[in-house]
Amino acid sequence: MSVTSREFRLDSPTAEADSEAAAAVLRAALPYLVVTPRALRWQVENAPETQHHRLLLAEADGQLLGCARTGIYYDSSEPGQAYLNIYVHPERRGRGAGRALLAAGEAYVTGLDARANFCWSLDDERSMAFAERNGYRRGRSAHFQRLALGDGTLPPMPPCPPDVEVRTGASFGDDLHGIWVADNEAALDEPDDLDVEPTSYDLWLSQYWMHPEHDRELTSVVTVDGEVAAFSLAITDGGSRYMSGMAGTRRVHRRRGLAKLAKSASLHRARAAGYTEAFTNNDSGNEPMLAINKWFGYQECATEVRWIRDLTG
Repeated sequence: MSVTSREFRLDSPTAEADSEAAAAVLRAALPYLVVTPRALRWQVENAPETQHHRLLLAEADGQLLGCARTGIYYDSSEPGQAYLNIYVHPERRGRGAGRALLAAGEAYVTGLDARANFCWSLDDERSMAFAERNGYRRGRSAHFQRLALGDGTLPPMPPCPPDVEVRTGASFGDDLHGIWVADNEAALDEPDDLDVEPTSYDLWLSQYWMHPEHDRELTSVVTVDGEVAAFSLAITDGGSRYMSGMAGTRRVHRRRGLAKLAKSASLHRARAAGYTEAFTNNDSGNEPMLAINKWFGYQECATEVRWIRDLTG
């Protein structure tokens, strides 16, 4: 059985079937994500030109074994930082799909003059051995967490102070600059292996706010005296699964429990809308958000590790 890799193409007659199969692989390999075929196609079509995003497919005998998302971190303060995240269906491991995707992905980003490659993997022994065997060094780790929304254990919403209002993302219409400022500020303070730069408003709008999995009705924004202070972005699959895309508070408003309030409002609306599972992911060093999620009742369900390889040697 020969494993081959190819680039997913929107103009291919098999594009819809390919995106369905790739989404199925992603859901099987990382069942803690919210991912849809529509979103995979959207990302390929709408990624910024400087990201050079590609979706790679590995197959054998007409069966998709795995896929990879690769490109350049366009928001990195250091040029030439690439990503290559490989996903192989758990029932199809050991057939060479990971090796094929790694070779194709590294060749692609090397052709873009990438200086370093960043990859995520689960912390299982097999995945870590694969990364180390191929010259990657271990970086930071992060935890996937799950919350059952339908079992009645979601805590009541915290009290809302007199100067505070909780709104939906949809209620802001086109007046989104305050949310953009808060998101940029929170993102810059997140622990990471990469140093990132602020995202321009137009890019933030196109890549985050207009993302097809972003649910603006379930996204919560907390204002203090009318100013955006905290937020919790909601990602959904339109069915039963909800995921926190990003939550944070502007520095001047921190230590008031506003991120907890925003996330609580979002989770309560998600439960009322019929979502039964909530997922989130936090860096192991993000102690404030880990504590908030513990308060909600999230349970750790997996740990992932970031790997880095120098491509200049």
